[in-house]
Amino acid sequence: MTPTTPQTHIAGETGTAPAAGATPKIWFITGASRGFGRVWTEAALQRGDKVAATARQLDSIADLTATYGANVLTLALDVTNPAQVKTAVAQAHAHFGRLDIVLNNAGYSLVGTIEEASLDEIRAMYETNVFGAVAVIQAALPLLRAQGSGHILGTSSNLGHVTMPVIGYYCSTKWAFEAIHESLAAEVASFGIKVTIIEPGAYATEFGSPESLRFAAGLEVYNDFKDDFFTGLRGLERGNPAATPAALFAAVDAAQPPLRLFLGSHNLPAVRAAYAERLATWEAWDGVASAAQGAAN
Repeated sequence: MTPTTPQTHIAGETGTAPAAGATPKIWFITGASRGFGRVWTEAALQRGDKVAATARQLDSIADLTATYGANVLTLALDVTNPAQVKTAVAQAHAHFGRLDIVLNNAGYSLVGTIEEASLDEIRAMYETNVFGAVAVIQAALPLLRAQGSGHILGTSSNLGHVTMPVIGYYCSTKWAFEAIHESLAAEVASFGIKVTIIEPGAYATEFGSPESLRFAAGLEVYNDFKDDFFTGLRGLERGNPAATPAALFAAVDAAQPPLRLFLGSHNLPAVRAAYAERLATWEAWDGVASAAQGAAN
């Protein structure tokens, strides 16, 4: 997921309905007011599932109740507030009687080079993108364990495998996000809990809006570099967010869902090239690395 020009997309008749006779799934979704969170919330409701939709500003999702009635529960939630997270997850579980899918989607990007961004700005982004997701996971796990089932989804990015300059700290939150969820998957499998990391590429969402971006104070020495970077971004081919729910539903409806799921057609070639380069470097330096092992003790 990379910064894009603000653009609104609401899911239409996209995705797959649950199998005939299947019990509707119960979702808990953070960041449901815009972007993928909004698209996936509406798509889940349109296929007959039920959703506890959360956002920092309750009025940004109030219209969902008018459209979807009792199938949606809207809750105000700032994921950087652990007490509020715990209350919201418990309220959603009590309201619907269970939670089948917990989708961590809230997040934003900090735009600035490694030198430009302040420690306070970096910490604030980690509070939302990493610690906020962890707070939701930790609040949900006791409930999912008691059920003996559940599926934790986390919205990461192709930038959880590759990086870009100027948004390096955002990329770092996604690398951390990936590691946390991979460890989590191994830890909770015996409880009947599944984990899937959703990894979108570039899409025409509101991710480029002021609500989804923060800008570090710039240093003049990087002006030309950043101008070239943003010129390149404007040339990226972006996917249609309304095309993504079917992939999400395929994962949540699968008996054995994948740990990682790319969204978009450009991710696999980019990641394949990145890992080929890394492997080539490791292999070229293997003699030096192996010598550093030292004698066996």
